[in-house]
Amino acid sequence: MEPEQQPPTSRRIRPRRTAALGAVTALILAFGTSAGSGHLTTGFRGAGAGPLTVARSSALGPCMINGNMDVQMSEGVPTSGGYSRSTGTVHALTLMVDFPDTPGEGGAMDRFHEFFPQTQQWFRTSSYGRLDYVPETPIRHWLRMPKAFGAYDIERGAPFDPGYRKLIQDIVAAADPEVDFRKYDFLNVLMTPNAGPSALDTVLSVTFAGNSEAPVADGVPVANASFVYSRQDDGSGSYARTGFRVLPHENGHVFGLPDLYTQEGGGAVGHWDIMSEDWGADNDLLGWHKWKLGWLDPSQVHCAAAPGTTQFTLSPLERPGGQKLIFVPVDSRTGYAVEVRTHEGNDESVCHPGVLIYKVDADVDTGRGPVKVYDAHRDSGGCTRSPNVQAELSDAAFSPGESFRDPRHGIGIAVTGTDASGNYRVVVRRD
Repeated sequence: MEPEQQPPTSRRIRPRRTAALGAVTALILAFGTSAGSGHLTTGFRGAGAGPLTVARSSALGPCMINGNMDVQMSEGVPTSGGYSRSTGTVHALTLMVDFPDTPGEGGAMDRFHEFFPQTQQWFRTSSYGRLDYVPETPIRHWLRMPKAFGAYDIERGAPFDPGYRKLIQDIVAAADPEVDFRKYDFLNVLMTPNAGPSALDTVLSVTFAGNSEAPVADGVPVANASFVYSRQDDGSGSYARTGFRVLPHENGHVFGLPDLYTQEGGGAVGHWDIMSEDWGADNDLLGWHKWKLGWLDPSQVHCAAAPGTTQFTLSPLERPGGQKLIFVPVDSRTGYAVEVRTHEGNDESVCHPGVLIYKVDADVDTGRGPVKVYDAHRDSGGCTRSPNVQAELSDAAFSPGESFRDPRHGIGIAVTGTDASGNYRVVVRRD
């Protein structure tokens, strides 16, 4: 028997990258071949240093699932090397770029302030202060490229070669000698919004992560780079408040996180992680991702690998401190994650608080559905009315008295109650 789950929905959410899943992988990870080496010998400083600390806890060993070598950007723990560190202070080189045929609209720093300090604050809140994100803008004017925008052949699904390689080479040439690329952990390129189509028509924003074969600047490859285009402005006036979140999503890739949306949109995870949906009202990262990024201590994660019945108390993921995550491994590559999500912190969009249960598969690549949220209230239509959120999954969290079962693997997860502080009691049973 299969575990209780949400049946496929016909509602489509516009994917943020290519229409073809194969192109999704090529876009983000075609140059992630250094992943798995454990380090990046030449690249932006500190690559991969943060998440690797997850490996230190032997008690969590059975829950440290990992995928096969064909998965280029995996949900496995620990995160492979080659990406930017995700704890401590990271320095994000941020450049505002325009073109001869599409000169920058307004001031370059106006474009910068569409994303900062909001992005810093988002990461500070999500990481419980463990990530100090420092955007640095040594060039405070539009950095003019030598060629017209169309000369770079940038379109939805465009591979790294030749267009993005040429673009990075021209960015490096234009930025020197004002920029020493060795000082930074990764690169943000904020394009003038009039370069390329509207994001409402075609989303071009993309990240190339773990790219050890990228063009070299000051002796190091520009290995982790995020490119942001246009604006996701639907005319409702919400963009000024929420439009910045395309950058935390893209930067999630430089930290080694995969896309959770699929070709069908956000129907597998909905609005429960910014790597699934990053438009509309605010949303945080899954607890599994916070563990991968080194933002949760081993003492905050429980590995429910042994047979028997065990009760746990979980505090809301949005609050610092307390027990945050239960993982119930099924095998060496998959398992169920359990956490509490409430309307706090970055989770402004949560309309039905409770216990979120989802399956993680380290053998499934980015953009192909490596995470699946289970819906406690199937076919309800959800509780959100935002047109930008996968409505059906918005009330997916389990409430006291509700339970999840996987009869095939002898696993049961039940929510038994709450306490006065808003913590949830969860019972996990393994045959």
